[in-house]
Amino acid sequence: MISSVLKPAVTRLIEPVAGFALRIGLTPNMVTMIGAVGVLASAGYFYPREDYFIGTLFICFFALSDLFDGTMARISQQGASKWGGFLDSTIDRITDSAITIAILIPLIAADDKLSYLGLVTLVTGLLIPYIRAKAESFGIDCSVGLAERTERLVIVLTAVGFEGLNVPYALAIGLWILAILGVITVVQRIKVVRDGLLTS
Repeated sequence: MISSVLKPAVTRLIEPVAGFALRIGLTPNMVTMIGAVGVLASAGYFYPREDYFIGTLFICFFALSDLFDGTMARISQQGASKWGGFLDSTIDRITDSAITIAILIPLIAADDKLSYLGLVTLVTGLLIPYIRAKAESFGIDCSVGLAERTERLVIVLTAVGFEGLNVPYALAIGLWILAILGVITVVQRIKVVRDGLLTS
């Protein structure tokens, strides 16, 4: 939803920077890995210490690599590759899960009931792309849903960032929204796959 609206405009803005990165010898896969290491290190260091705001700033910075690597692959002489697409998708699952787990660590340590919502968001965050990939293996387009990756990332980082600014209930509200939208999106995608298989 968000990505389909904003991505074309953002891509036009970052193309010059992506072109410069290619000229100095960086590859899309290198940018993917740099961003992943940055996100993992930031989430793993700041969130368990409950340094939510500064941690979110670092994660947002490194998460920008997800915009650059795809643009770099598209405008490079080699073009996008299957390996690059697979690597990017796999790294997305790792970094998304790491962010959620890093948020869960202090919640579980404090025996906070919000940790249950965090577990729901962790599971749905893995199921949503899995269902899409499985559907596409059947030849079914399954990009539907209220909470695709961009939406989930925006919600969680906004909630955690505001929590770091001591906004009351920011993290609780964010986790409730993520859990509810995640479950709805899983159900939506399961329905699409069911309908596609029954009518094929």
